[in-house]
Amino acid sequence: MNAKLVEEVANAVLYEGYLLYPYRSSSVKNQQRWNFGVVHPPAFGETSSMQTECLVQCPIGAVLRVRVRFLHLIGEQAMPREVEMSLPITAACKESQEFAFEPLEEQEPVQGRLAVAIELLTGDLFKVHAQILNTTAFEGSSREEALKRAFISTHTILSMEHGQFISLLDPPAESSEHAAACKNIGTWPVLVGEDGTMDAMLSSPIILYDYPKIAPESPGALFDGTEIDEILTLRIMTLTDQEKMEMASTDDRAKEILERTESMPPEQFMKLHGILRSLA
Repeated sequence: MNAKLVEEVANAVLYEGYLLYPYRSSSVKNQQRWNFGVVHPPAFGETSSMQTECLVQCPIGAVLRVRVRFLHLIGEQAMPREVEMSLPITAACKESQEFAFEPLEEQEPVQGRLAVAIELLTGDLFKVHAQILNTTAFEGSSREEALKRAFISTHTILSMEHGQFISLLDPPAESSEHAAACKNIGTWPVLVGEDGTMDAMLSSPIILYDYPKIAPESPGALFDGTEIDEILTLRIMTLTDQEKMEMASTDDRAKEILERTESMPPEQFMKLHGILRSLA
């Protein structure tokens, strides 16, 4: 597995929508954040779990690694959290792991459970079922209160050394029926890594294609995959001095975006204008 390439894409998913242009807390769209991959405490009455099902072809005894990552609010910002489990592939097995994260200043505690089950389908083809549940106690009523105890931008990375995952978007004919039967709730599993490799899968709350990549021309994260870097960079350049001051004081990552934009050399900016990669 190309860990660097997988991490780049996973981090883009983790921070998708984290903060949107004009990157100021006074902006209405930055007062209604965290729309992707939110796993709420169960008492709030909205989605409190996320389920991934996918296929893997491997020998008995191959080790599956499951990593769940999400953001945990800290004030108006957020910090990444991670839960990991490794288990050997068998004809039928289940394993679960309880976890809890103690709060830092301005945080509320969160806790949950990661449950993984493996089922032999035929020959050396297995179905992997991974579920992340938020089990945090909650007695409030508002969305803002619930988000402090929620898992945000939740996604799952699955990987293994001696086996290969099956694309759910374009499965081989012999696996198509099993692929269609996979039930994914709140997430979208795709192959990730170098083109053609099949040792890692990213189960994302954002709809992606197999082998998503970060454009090499991008100088850094802008947290808005629906825009292009050139447009957002130009917009940031047009902000007034007062707006830039508010942007810099809103969030450390917003400040980083502003500093990167204002110090960008002309040759780097020209790379953002666009490139033709394929006529296919």
